[in-house]
Amino acid sequence: MLKESVQREEEELRKSHQKPRRPEGWGYFRLLWYLLFYQPVITEVHLRRENIQFLFIRFSAWQYAGSDKLWAGLVTTLCQSIRKHFGALPLSFYHVMGKRPRFASGFSQDEWLLNKRTCLSLGGLVFVLVAGVSLLSVAIFVPGIKDSSALKVIGSATTGLSGSGILVTVFSVVKNMVISQKQKIEKMTDSEKFSSHLGFMSQVKKEIEMLTSFVYYMEIFERRRLRIVLEITSLDMCYPERVVGVLNAINTLLSDTNAPFIFILVIDPSIIAPCLEQTSCMKGMADNGYLFLNRTVTLPFSIPEMGTKSKLQHLQDAVQSREDLMYKIITKNMERGVRNVKGKMIKLVDMETSSEMDQSQIDAQAVRYIHEAFHALHNDTDCLYKYIPDSIIQMKRVVNTIPITIRLMLQQNIMRHTMSPRSVAAWVVMANQWPCRLSWVLQCLEDRQQIQPTEEFRNQSLWGIFVENCKELYSMHKVLQNILALDGDPELFGNFLSNDFPFTVQEANTFLKSTINLDHSIRHKLGLLRGVNSLNKPNSPYLPSTHCSELIRACIEEIGEKPGCTSGHSQNPEKTTTKH
Repeated sequence: MLKESVQREEEELRKSHQKPRRPEGWGYFRLLWYLLFYQPVITEVHLRRENIQFLFIRFSAWQYAGSDKLWAGLVTTLCQSIRKHFGALPLSFYHVMGKRPRFASGFSQDEWLLNKRTCLSLGGLVFVLVAGVSLLSVAIFVPGIKDSSALKVIGSATTGLSGSGILVTVFSVVKNMVISQKQKIEKMTDSEKFSSHLGFMSQVKKEIEMLTSFVYYMEIFERRRLRIVLEITSLDMCYPERVVGVLNAINTLLSDTNAPFIFILVIDPSIIAPCLEQTSCMKGMADNGYLFLNRTVTLPFSIPEMGTKSKLQHLQDAVQSREDLMYKIITKNMERGVRNVKGKMIKLVDMETSSEMDQSQIDAQAVRYIHEAFHALHNDTDCLYKYIPDSIIQMKRVVNTIPITIRLMLQQNIMRHTMSPRSVAAWVVMANQWPCRLSWVLQCLEDRQQIQPTEEFRNQSLWGIFVENCKELYSMHKVLQNILALDGDPELFGNFLSNDFPFTVQEANTFLKSTINLDHSIRHKLGLLRGVNSLNKPNSPYLPSTHCSELIRACIEEIGEKPGCTSGHSQNPEKTTTKH
């Protein structure tokens, strides 16, 4: 948009040979003069102007999420940003004495007309003031007329009336400078009586109309089009009622067909649409949230899939933002290849073979491993970056998790001989991308190890375990609908585990001790559901065999025969305790 505005500015300058005015320096005083004595006219020349300037305003809905009037936060942010951009004094002048632009009559090309009403009013006040001061001076200082009380009264009254008129105007300008539109709207929203009044929204709309006409005024003064661009973000993190309020505010601001506003609404439709459907105030209007969004949004723009070059660049930027990379240490130690520990020169390669390492050696080795893991993330010759989503937030999650995971593995003396930094990065990516499927595999793995702890099972691949138990997972898709929604593409999960990163059971057990980005509550819930489903199967390993059932029955009978012991057949069921 900025490039477009620069190109249009150059083309308009070549065509009309008129530079745009800027309210800076002498142009600022010129603007105040025009605000006092002139009224702008919308001519054919102005309508044909193609040069444009964008004023960008960022509005994070999350900052006002706790307020009942989130839409008021949007309006006040708009008012405050325009006031800050153009200045409080010109806006106050326009609010008190400015005239709305009008369309030209006929083929007139004059963009400014003298404001006769203001000129006559101000001229009359000045004339009356001068006349009153003259009469008062004559009555006081001229000999022979000093004793004339009539002239003194007339002069004083005339001076007081004209002076009070000027003071009222100056006071109004100062008042609008001190009390901004933002403060007016906030005061109106704070008043419960006023906010429930029917004229509340009309008062807010009047303030917006005044602001809009001021923008039109500045368009003619600056000789170019002005567009206010509001970037609305974090709306999908607010309550449904707040979302509806912001959308209604947008529709209110855009109710004027020539409104100089452009709204960039950054939302996730899969979240906003259910919000619109759930709100009670939108029943009958937004039963289908997607249809409501289609009626509101005039230019839908879904972000296309990120290209390989862009993804690698974003990954590299996320890596460089990490503070614990310690680039100074990397540059210092990796170039020399050695580290001085307790007066001895020890190579970094020898650190891996050492059985005992102090904290300084662990930190140095961690820096090296972190650097290698990050290099695998944004390396275009590696396949790992393909499994990272296009979301910048998800990239940061992965980048922030890898250093902690590596440091934990080094502290537990796990990683020094068994795992490569690339494998750690791949495991972190898998836990971030497919938390439900990975939790299911780990739960099946745990159940299998509890029943049949064999050595051969340790070399089995995780993908093989998933294939064996995937039907059971998909049979519970209704219960696990919200958890399964956390996972990424299932086909990529299969390719990840079967081809590119075929992790084994032994590696999974090793990684699990230091995995921090996998929600353990998901695995716990899967374990409970799997246990309940297994109880319904006749050949389930969770059910006791016939021999075990007989032993349990005999134990219960034996416990029941002993004095002082209670069993499942106790007369007091509240104190019953059965031990198997």
